[in-house]
Amino acid sequence: MAEKNGEVQEIKHQEVGHKSLLQSDALYQYILETSVYPREPESMKELREVTAKHPWNLMTTSADEGQFLNMLLKLINAKNTMEIGVYTGYSLLATALAIPEDGKILAMDINRENYEIGLPIIEKAGVSHKIDFREGPALPLLDQLLEDKNNHGTYDFIFVDADKDNYINYHKRIIELVKVGGLIGYDNTLWNGSVAAPADAPMRKYVRYYRDFVLELNKALAEDQRVEICMLPIGDGITLCRRII
Repeated sequence: MAEKNGEVQEIKHQEVGHKSLLQSDALYQYILETSVYPREPESMKELREVTAKHPWNLMTTSADEGQFLNMLLKLINAKNTMEIGVYTGYSLLATALAIPEDGKILAMDINRENYEIGLPIIEKAGVSHKIDFREGPALPLLDQLLEDKNNHGTYDFIFVDADKDNYINYHKRIIELVKVGGLIGYDNTLWNGSVAAPADAPMRKYVRYYRDFVLELNKALAEDQRVEICMLPIGDGITLCRRII
């Protein structure tokens, strides 16, 4: 809530969870209404609004991050991609709309039920044929992919938005699967701003629990000479890693 001229006003974007690190709610709302929502594809808008009604809507990718991913994938001409952590599929749809007709997304999530919330919208958008959805833990599937050397260095882009306590384990595997010159995107790397907060600062229980895992990842990425990195304060923080070795 915000107060203006003595009246309490609702901050619209909080309806789907506060996904911005900006200190000004009004500024974030300006970005959404000026740059994001007017250009948001109708299918992504529909999926965003459906997801907003789900009790776990805080898990969704923010609309501004979806716009960023869509443009990024076009800029790098991504065709063969992977997504670890799907939820209802907002970032997945952003990817599917960006890659070419014969592009592919290997999508993994432990919960197919959530994915099926967005699937009818994805199908209506005409991009479901690009998606190979696999239900279950990602690590066994990644290990299976690594067993075949033909999979090494074949992915243009890999997006990770899943269990933070396994981010390091994901990185150890997908660094071999992304091509040299390709990108990995790790979501939530600023983790509600907690990464810069004192250890004894008040935090929500789940924020405190995963904070150390996010800090571990950020330290590891900063030291990994196989990648160039760029940490962006979009959504809850996204770190891009460009493989150079």
